[in-house]
Amino acid sequence: MILKPQTVFLTFFCALILFAGFSTSAWGQPPAGTGGQSGAVPSTNLPAETAPKSALSDFAWLEGRWQGEWGPRIAEQEWMAPKGGTMLGTFRLVENDKTLVIELFVLLEKPNGVELRLRHFTTELLPWEKAGTTVLVLASHDPMSATFENPVNGQPKHAVITRIDGDTYVSRSEIVPEKGDTQSIEITYHRQKPAAPQPNDGSGGRR
Repeated sequence: MILKPQTVFLTFFCALILFAGFSTSAWGQPPAGTGGQSGAVPSTNLPAETAPKSALSDFAWLEGRWQGEWGPRIAEQEWMAPKGGTMLGTFRLVENDKTLVIELFVLLEKPNGVELRLRHFTTELLPWEKAGTTVLVLASHDPMSATFENPVNGQPKHAVITRIDGDTYVSRSEIVPEKGDTQSIEITYHRQKPAAPQPNDGSGGRR
Protein backbone atom coordinates (compact mmCIF):
# COMPACT_ATOMS: atom_id res chain seq x y z
CA MET A 1 0.00 0.00 0.00
CA ILE A 2 1.28 3.49 -0.90
CA LEU A 3 1.23 5.88 2.03
CA LYS A 4 -0.38 9.25 1.54
CA PRO A 5 2.06 12.16 1.99
CA GLN A 6 0.22 13.28 5.13
CA THR A 7 0.88 9.94 6.82
CA VAL A 8 4.53 9.30 5.98
CA PHE A 9 6.05 10.97 9.05
CA LEU A 10 5.65 10.54 12.63
CA THR A 11 8.02 11.05 14.75
CA PHE A 12 8.50 10.33 17.35
CA PHE A 13 10.59 9.80 18.63
CA CYS A 14 9.16 9.27 15.07
CA ALA A 15 8.81 9.23 15.49
CA LEU A 16 9.35 8.25 18.49
CA ILE A 17 8.89 9.21 17.64
CA LEU A 18 9.16 9.33 17.77
CA PHE A 19 9.37 9.88 19.02
CA ALA A 20 9.04 9.37 15.94
CA GLY A 21 8.87 11.19 13.48
CA PHE A 22 10.28 9.71 13.53
CA SER A 23 8.34 10.44 13.07
CA THR A 24 9.04 6.75 11.25
CA SER A 25 8.54 9.75 12.11
CA ALA A 26 8.81 9.14 12.57
CA TRP A 27 10.05 10.94 9.78
CA GLY A 28 10.46 13.83 2.27
CA GLN A 29 6.82 14.04 2.75
CA PRO A 30 4.54 16.12 4.98
CA PRO A 31 4.34 14.48 8.42
CA ALA A 32 1.49 12.73 10.06
CA GLY A 33 -0.51 14.70 12.53
CA THR A 34 -1.54 17.55 10.25
CA GLY A 35 -5.20 17.15 10.94
CA GLY A 36 -7.62 16.60 13.78
CA GLN A 37 -5.89 18.68 16.43
CA SER A 38 -6.84 22.27 17.03
CA GLY A 39 -4.43 25.04 17.91
CA ALA A 40 -5.37 24.62 21.57
CA VAL A 41 -3.40 21.78 23.14
CA PRO A 42 -5.87 19.16 24.42
CA SER A 43 -6.00 18.12 28.03
CA THR A 44 -3.93 14.96 28.43
CA ASN A 45 -4.16 14.31 32.15
CA LEU A 46 -4.78 10.62 32.73
CA PRO A 47 -6.85 9.43 35.69
CA ALA A 48 -4.62 8.80 38.67
CA GLU A 49 -5.52 5.11 38.77
CA THR A 50 -4.47 4.53 35.13
CA ALA A 51 -1.54 6.93 34.74
CA PRO A 52 1.78 5.05 34.68
CA LYS A 53 4.25 6.17 37.29
CA SER A 54 7.06 7.74 35.32
CA ALA A 55 9.65 10.47 35.41
CA LEU A 56 12.11 12.03 33.01
CA SER A 57 14.87 10.10 34.75
CA ASP A 58 13.40 6.95 33.17
CA PHE A 59 14.47 8.37 29.78
CA ALA A 60 17.86 9.83 30.75
CA TRP A 61 19.59 7.04 28.80
CA LEU A 62 18.48 8.77 25.57
CA GLU A 63 20.90 11.66 26.14
CA GLY A 64 23.34 11.96 23.25
CA ARG A 65 23.48 11.63 19.47
CA TRP A 66 21.77 8.82 17.54
CA GLN A 67 21.60 7.76 13.91
CA GLY A 68 19.49 5.31 11.93
CA GLU A 69 18.47 4.49 8.37
CA TRP A 70 15.04 4.62 6.75
CA GLY A 71 15.60 3.16 3.32
CA PRO A 72 18.01 5.53 1.52
CA ARG A 73 17.44 8.24 4.13
CA ILE A 74 19.61 9.00 7.14
CA ALA A 75 17.74 9.83 10.35
CA GLU A 76 19.63 11.78 13.01
CA GLN A 77 18.50 12.52 16.56
CA GLU A 78 20.08 14.41 19.41
CA TRP A 79 18.71 14.43 22.97
CA MET A 80 19.66 16.80 25.77
CA ALA A 81 19.80 15.63 29.39
CA PRO A 82 16.68 16.02 31.58
CA LYS A 83 16.56 19.48 33.12
CA GLY A 84 13.87 21.83 34.37
CA GLY A 85 11.08 19.32 33.80
CA THR A 86 11.92 18.78 30.12
CA MET A 87 14.10 16.64 27.91
CA LEU A 88 14.60 18.40 24.58
CA GLY A 89 15.42 16.70 21.30
CA THR A 90 15.98 17.48 17.62
CA PHE A 91 15.62 15.34 14.50
CA ARG A 92 16.85 15.68 10.92
CA LEU A 93 16.09 13.45 7.92
CA VAL A 94 18.58 13.62 5.04
CA GLU A 95 18.59 11.99 1.60
CA ASN A 96 21.35 12.54 -0.98
CA ASP A 97 22.74 15.52 0.99
CA LYS A 98 19.31 17.18 1.05
CA THR A 99 17.50 17.84 4.32
CA LEU A 100 13.89 16.69 3.98
CA VAL A 101 12.51 17.60 7.40
CA ILE A 102 13.51 19.05 10.76
CA GLU A 103 11.69 18.04 13.93
CA LEU A 104 11.63 19.51 17.41
CA PHE A 105 10.35 17.28 20.22
CA VAL A 106 10.26 17.32 23.98
CA LEU A 107 9.54 14.91 26.80
CA LEU A 108 7.60 16.90 29.37
CA GLU A 109 7.17 15.85 32.99
CA LYS A 110 3.55 16.30 34.08
CA PRO A 111 1.82 15.50 37.40
CA ASN A 112 0.41 12.26 35.98
CA GLY A 113 3.46 11.17 33.99
CA VAL A 114 5.50 12.03 30.93
CA GLU A 115 4.19 13.49 27.67
CA LEU A 116 5.82 13.52 24.23
CA ARG A 117 5.20 16.67 22.19
CA LEU A 118 6.53 17.18 18.67
CA ARG A 119 6.33 19.38 15.61
CA HIS A 120 7.91 19.20 12.14
CA PHE A 121 9.46 22.10 10.21
CA THR A 122 10.88 22.85 6.79
CA THR A 123 14.51 23.93 6.49
CA GLU A 124 13.19 27.52 6.69
CA LEU A 125 11.58 26.58 10.04
CA LEU A 126 8.05 26.85 8.65
CA PRO A 127 5.80 24.45 10.62
CA TRP A 128 4.15 21.60 8.76
CA GLU A 129 1.45 20.89 11.35
CA LYS A 130 -0.76 23.93 10.79
CA ALA A 131 -3.15 22.79 13.53
CA GLY A 132 -0.49 22.89 16.24
CA THR A 133 1.68 20.59 18.30
CA THR A 134 1.13 16.82 18.27
CA VAL A 135 0.75 15.49 21.83
CA LEU A 136 1.16 11.88 22.96
CA VAL A 137 0.84 10.69 26.57
CA LEU A 138 2.77 7.86 28.14
CA ALA A 139 0.39 4.90 28.21
CA SER A 140 2.77 2.22 29.48
CA HIS A 141 6.44 1.72 30.21
CA ASP A 142 9.02 -0.57 31.77
CA PRO A 143 12.84 -0.45 31.89
CA MET A 144 13.12 -1.63 28.26
CA SER A 145 10.17 -0.03 26.48
CA ALA A 146 7.72 2.88 26.48
CA THR A 147 4.47 3.39 24.58
CA PHE A 148 3.02 6.86 23.98
CA GLU A 149 -0.57 7.27 22.79
CA ASN A 150 -2.32 10.07 20.93
CA PRO A 151 -5.67 10.78 22.68
CA VAL A 152 -6.96 12.95 19.81
CA ASN A 153 -6.40 11.07 16.55
CA GLY A 154 -4.35 8.37 14.87
CA GLN A 155 -1.79 10.54 13.15
CA PRO A 156 0.15 8.90 14.79
CA LYS A 157 -1.79 6.82 17.28
CA HIS A 158 1.19 5.26 19.02
CA ALA A 159 4.91 5.92 19.32
CA VAL A 160 6.88 3.04 20.81
CA ILE A 161 10.50 3.10 22.02
CA THR A 162 12.16 -0.27 22.61
CA ARG A 163 15.62 -0.29 24.17
CA ILE A 164 17.82 -3.08 22.82
CA ASP A 165 20.98 -2.22 24.74
CA GLY A 166 22.82 0.85 25.97
CA ASP A 167 23.69 1.92 22.43
CA THR A 168 20.71 0.72 20.39
CA TYR A 169 16.97 1.35 20.40
CA VAL A 170 14.05 0.92 18.01
CA SER A 171 11.50 3.67 17.33
CA ARG A 172 8.17 2.51 15.91
CA SER A 173 5.27 4.71 14.84
CA GLU A 174 1.76 3.38 14.33
CA ILE A 175 -0.44 5.53 12.09
CA VAL A 176 -4.16 4.81 12.10
CA PRO A 177 -5.91 6.71 9.27
CA GLU A 178 -9.63 7.40 9.29
CA LYS A 179 -9.91 4.98 6.39
CA GLY A 180 -7.59 2.15 5.45
CA ASP A 181 -5.14 -0.09 7.23
CA THR A 182 -2.86 0.79 10.12
CA GLN A 183 0.66 1.67 8.98
CA SER A 184 3.82 0.97 10.97
CA ILE A 185 7.14 2.75 10.44
CA GLU A 186 10.25 1.55 12.24
CA ILE A 187 13.81 2.87 12.58
CA THR A 188 16.66 1.33 14.54
CA TYR A 189 18.91 3.98 16.09
CA HIS A 190 22.54 3.55 17.11
CA ARG A 191 24.37 5.78 19.55
CA GLN A 192 27.04 7.96 17.93
CA LYS A 193 30.34 8.44 19.70
CA PRO A 194 31.48 12.02 20.34
CA ALA A 195 33.82 13.36 17.67
CA ALA A 196 37.48 12.86 18.54
CA PRO A 197 39.25 16.11 19.48
CA GLN A 198 41.52 17.54 16.84
CA PRO A 199 45.23 17.15 17.63
CA ASN A 200 46.96 20.26 18.87
CA ASP A 201 50.11 21.07 16.92
CA GLY A 202 51.44 23.02 19.88
CA SER A 203 51.60 26.30 18.02
CA GLY A 204 49.19 27.91 20.49
CA GLY A 205 48.24 30.42 17.86
CA ARG A 206 51.80 31.69 17.50
CA ARG A 207 52.95 32.80 14.12
